[in-house]
Amino acid sequence: MTERFEIVEKAIKTMLDDKKYSTARDLLETMNPADIGALIVRLEEKKIPLLFRLLPKELAAETFVEMENEDQELLIRGFSDNELKEVLDELFVDDAVTLVEEMPANVVKRILKQADPEMRKTINQILRYPENSAGSLMTTEYVSLRPDMTVGESILRIRRQGVDKETIYTCYVTQGRKLIGLVTVKELLLAESDDILVQDIMLTNIISVTTHTDQEEVARMLAKYDFLALPVMDKENRMVGIVTFDDAIDVLEEETTEDMEIMGGMLPSEKTYLRSSVWELFKNRIPWLMLLMVTATFTGMIITAFEGALAAEVALTAFIPMLMGTGGNSGSQSSVTVIRSLSLDELEFKDLFRVVWKEVRVSFFCAIALAVANFVKMILIDMLLITGNNISFNREGLLVALVVCLALAVTVICAKIIGAVLPILAKKLGFDPAVMANPFITTIVDALSLLVYFFFAKMIILS
Repeated sequence: MTERFEIVEKAIKTMLDDKKYSTARDLLETMNPADIGALIVRLEEKKIPLLFRLLPKELAAETFVEMENEDQELLIRGFSDNELKEVLDELFVDDAVTLVEEMPANVVKRILKQADPEMRKTINQILRYPENSAGSLMTTEYVSLRPDMTVGESILRIRRQGVDKETIYTCYVTQGRKLIGLVTVKELLLAESDDILVQDIMLTNIISVTTHTDQEEVARMLAKYDFLALPVMDKENRMVGIVTFDDAIDVLEEETTEDMEIMGGMLPSEKTYLRSSVWELFKNRIPWLMLLMVTATFTGMIITAFEGALAAEVALTAFIPMLMGTGGNSGSQSSVTVIRSLSLDELEFKDLFRVVWKEVRVSFFCAIALAVANFVKMILIDMLLITGNNISFNREGLLVALVVCLALAVTVICAKIIGAVLPILAKKLGFDPAVMANPFITTIVDALSLLVYFFFAKMIILS
C-alpha cells in the first residue's frame, strides 16, 4: 500500500507540474478521501488549492474533513464565499462543529456567515455542550421513525431522508422526541411483509448516553457493544442526536496519543510531529524536563549523604546504575498496565487493595528471579572484571553481592507497588493517571532504590 501511494503521489505531482489537470482529476476521483487528505499534506502550499478545486463537489467535502487544520484554514482563506458555502453544504453537522472548534475566530465568523440558518443554529447548539462530552461530539442527523409506520413507509422515508444523514443503518423510533426503540435497515429489508408495523419489530432494550457523558466513556461503550452509533439524550430524556463509531475512533486515537505523550514526559501536542515547529516542541517538552531535573536533585542529595559508605566500599558505586534502571523499569511495567486498565474502566479505586495484593505476588516472583540471576552474574562475571581494591573472590566480595541482590529484590517489590498504586490514587484525586507514568515514577523509584541500597550496605558491610 505504501509503494502504491508513493507512485500515485508522484504521478499527481507530475500532472500538476505539467498542468495535466483533467488527467489528475480522473485519477483523484478513483482515490479514497483519506488518501487524498494524506496526499495534500505532502504538497507544496501553493498547490493545495489547485488540487482541491479539481475534486468533484462531494469528494471535495469528504476530503476536506480528512485534511489537517492548517490546510483547512489555508483553503478557507482562499475560498470565495460560494466555494465555502458549497463545502459547508456537503459537511455533516458534527464535522462542521469540529471545523468551527479548530479554526481561528475570524475564520469561524466567515464559516458561520456562509452556513445555512439551520446548520448555524445546530452548530451553536452543540457548541454549548461541555468540551469532550457526548453532546459536543454528536450529530443531529439521524433517521427517525414513528412506531405506527409500516415497514414499507419506513423504507420510503429512509430513501428520501438518508442522503442527508450521516448513517442510515440504525433507525431510531421516537414518539414526541422520546426514544422508545430502534430498528436496523437489515430488519426492515428482511421483514416478512411491508405492512408490518415498526413497533412490532423494533428493539426496546436501548443503551444510550446523555449529553454530558464523557467522550471516552462513549467511545468505550461503542467498542464494548459493537454499535455503529449511540443515541444521545438530554436532561428531559429526549433524543437530541447520535454519536457514530467513526467519531469514537477519532476520540480513542486522540486520547491514546495524549496519554502516550504524557507518559513520555511531555505536554500533549495539538499538531502532528511534522507540522509542529521547533519552538512548539520545545515548549511541550521543557516543562517536564525541568521538573524531572529538579526532582532528580534528590537522587544526588542521597548519594552525597552516603559518600562515606561509597568511600569505604567503592565497588558499591558500580551497581548503582543497574539498581536504579531495574527499579525504574519495574515501576513502569506496573504503571503502564494499571493506566491501561483504568482507561478501559477495568479498574476502580475500590480495587486498590486487590491490585496491591496482586502486584505484591508478581513483584515477589520477579524480585527472586532477578536477585538470583544478578547474584550468578556477579559471581561469574563482575568478580572477574573488577579487580584491585574492589571485588574479589573473598568474604568482602560476597557481602557486596548480597547487598546488591537484597537491595535489588526490595527495590523491585517497592517499585511495582508504587507503579500500581500512584495511577489509581491520581485518578481518585481527579488527575490524569498517565501523569504517574514512566518519568515521574522512575524519579521516585530512583531515590527509593538508593535509600534501600545504602541501608543494606550500612547494615551488612559497614556495621
